[in-house]
Amino acid sequence: MPEGVLHAVVYHEEDGFIARCLEVEVTSDGDTADDAKANLEEALALYFEGNEDWETPTLDHAQVATVTPRVA
Repeated sequence: MPEGVLHAVVYHEEDGFIARCLEVEVTSDGDTADDAKANLEEALALYFEGNEDWETPTLDHAQVATVTPRVA
């Protein structure tokens, strides 16, 4: 498991909550925000199992932004 902190966004959907890691493509869900976060932590542990050399990418100056895609 890598040293350091990973970041996630947790949001509500129709049937529960989604937790998505920002540094790697790992996502999980749960009935509550806390469940989704705990399930993401477990999924990340499995993702990194046997890959102790992985280095956590930095998210310097990261921002949460709302964007509106233009539809042609």
